[in-house]
Amino acid sequence: MKQITKYTLAAIATLGIWKSPAFAQIAPICEGQLAREIETIRHNHSERASWGIFIETLSQQEIYRENARQYFIPASNAKLLTTAAALQRLGAEYRVRTSIYRTETGLHVTGRGDPSLTGESLAQLVRLIAETGLQQVDRLVLDDSYFGDEAINPNWDWEDVQAGYGAPVNSAILDRNEIPFILHPQGLGQPLRVEWERSIDRGRWNVENRSVTVAENAPEWLSVGRDLHSSTVRVSGQLIEGSPPEPVSVAVVNPTEQFLQQLQQALTTEGISIGESIAVTESIPVKGAEIAVLLSPTVGELVDRTNRVSDNLYAEVLLRWLGTTRADDGTSAARRGVFVVEEALRELGVDPASFALNDGSGLSRLNWVSPESLVQTLQGMARSPHARLYRNSLPVASESGTLQSRLSGSPYRVQAKTGTLTGVSALSGYLEHPRYGTLVFSIIVNNSDRSTAEQRRSIDEIVLLLTRLQPCQGYDETQSNNTHVETEDERTPTSRRLGAGTVS
Repeated sequence: MKQITKYTLAAIATLGIWKSPAFAQIAPICEGQLAREIETIRHNHSERASWGIFIETLSQQEIYRENARQYFIPASNAKLLTTAAALQRLGAEYRVRTSIYRTETGLHVTGRGDPSLTGESLAQLVRLIAETGLQQVDRLVLDDSYFGDEAINPNWDWEDVQAGYGAPVNSAILDRNEIPFILHPQGLGQPLRVEWERSIDRGRWNVENRSVTVAENAPEWLSVGRDLHSSTVRVSGQLIEGSPPEPVSVAVVNPTEQFLQQLQQALTTEGISIGESIAVTESIPVKGAEIAVLLSPTVGELVDRTNRVSDNLYAEVLLRWLGTTRADDGTSAARRGVFVVEEALRELGVDPASFALNDGSGLSRLNWVSPESLVQTLQGMARSPHARLYRNSLPVASESGTLQSRLSGSPYRVQAKTGTLTGVSALSGYLEHPRYGTLVFSIIVNNSDRSTAEQRRSIDEIVLLLTRLQPCQGYDETQSNNTHVETEDERTPTSRRLGAGTVS
């Protein structure tokens, strides 16, 4: 099971304004000193880690590069590519419909991947139908075919697939396709108390609870999972007595069945009797009129949540919406979406050879992205009609989203996207600098043997270096070495050259 700590697993940087006069006392560094300072941070972090860094101004004046064209696992920095493509291809106002059609034999419900749909909103939709006087449904059909058959990426790790943040992405999503609950510390030595967030789940799940409440200064950790073949949730780990409760969730095993069951319950609650109920995963023609509809949030709203809190479900939905704009070639919407991202970013000025996506969220370790591709994406979006929306979707350092507790020492505004997997951390975004204007940067570390906190700390130290950067008169910049000569072969990580599937 994946270990769930009491810290967020995603991270985002922000653009900054002057905050503290005391910061002026910190010594500035010249451009020519930057390479040496970064090398010191990297060396102190770990000699085993692989680093990719690219920094330039918004006018494309290069400041620093190291392995900028090499492929790295980006973790959630992949969301920068997905959200940019969604805005470029779909537009900020695009949304989808969850439709209910009245047919000769009953009702046909078509889901189109609205990730915000809840049991309550479904019940409201059914109430509208009941107001039409409908009392009998001979045949209820749930159409779950819009995205095709790849609800779960086959390359996601097993522990991720069990967790709520790795929930399946089908066409008929309900309550985020997850089962949320809260773990409360009790008295010393007692198991954590499980509180279900939704009343509907209370009697549906058995809990195998191997957790414990521990004394102060003991390490806190949690692991949650579920049984694929029974209604059993497994909880292990420990929280300190008196500490705040911890919200967790596990993924729904069969989201289509969950949607159909809650739809049946909503109809029955409104006094509508049901005969046959079926769910279909292959598209069938609908002969009937649309009598009720729910509209999803806009793409702009999905992009904001995707980047601000690093929402995997929303990112994967955006990828599939992109895929539905491409002619059906027999593959899933997710597979087609990857091609649309490549096309959209090429039009934005991103080198198509600089990245290779396997999903939309960054959970897969088969995503390969270079720092150069991330900077090119950020540069292209800064020139696009969606520049403000895209940039504002990124968390602000020490203020919002996954960067709320990071980079508190920055005197300037930083807005950036974080990414975290085991051994992987990334941060890419914008930094407002009084001398250089907007700096666009991407910093990725792979193969790190240090903790997530240490990885983030090293990345943040590099970002804080940039806030001290200034051109220095009289400094011989010919003696500096802020660039690293790269070859085409450096796009390929070592593990790929050896034929391995992932960076370990």
